[in-house]
Amino acid sequence: MGTAYLHAVASLDGYIADEHDDVGRLHEWYFSGDHPLVEDDHAEVHGGAPFRVSTASAEYVRGLWARQKVPVVGRHQFDLTNGWEGHPPASDHVVVVSHRPWPVRWHPEAPYHFAGSVAEGLARAREPAGDGDIGVGAGDVGGQALAQGLVDHVAIDVVPVVFGRGKPYFGAFADGHSMLGDPDVVVPGDGVLHLRYPVRRG
Repeated sequence: MGTAYLHAVASLDGYIADEHDDVGRLHEWYFSGDHPLVEDDHAEVHGGAPFRVSTASAEYVRGLWARQKVPVVGRHQFDLTNGWEGHPPASDHVVVVSHRPWPVRWHPEAPYHFAGSVAEGLARAREPAGDGDIGVGAGDVGGQALAQGLVDHVAIDVVPVVFGRGKPYFGAFADGHSMLGDPDVVVPGDGVLHLRYPVRRG
């Protein structure tokens, strides 16, 4: 069984978007390098340009994406991206945590699964993930997964920009102080710093 990890790109002060869901310059590094991440990345639904990262980021991001078999995301992210029109950036299956049903006539062939809670979402992701990893989107879903002890690592791609306010990486995290382990991945990229922290148990 693979691991489950919380992951997103964030500003230096810990926001994944501003209060209007604008990511600003957070994702520029995904498109500013020379190294493609995947052969067919459906650029038209992933920012309008092919994913091309710097030499410094390429090995790390390719490894992360290759191991991830199922992302678990919230309904808000699904709605904002329209589910990437059924073509998620780095997986074959997607689990959407939502109390609302699958949208009517939305890509019936897409390998998307809906779950009513974060715990159910992680459980549903286990079978299609197999031995691969499960990526949990940051924000409220990710914060709940961390608080419930459902993730093994917190991975964050920190971009040197300050938002001041916006949508926090951990959402409305309500579990008090949660101390993580020392980072076991530290990769300086061009315009981004890749970090991964193990989650302490007990």
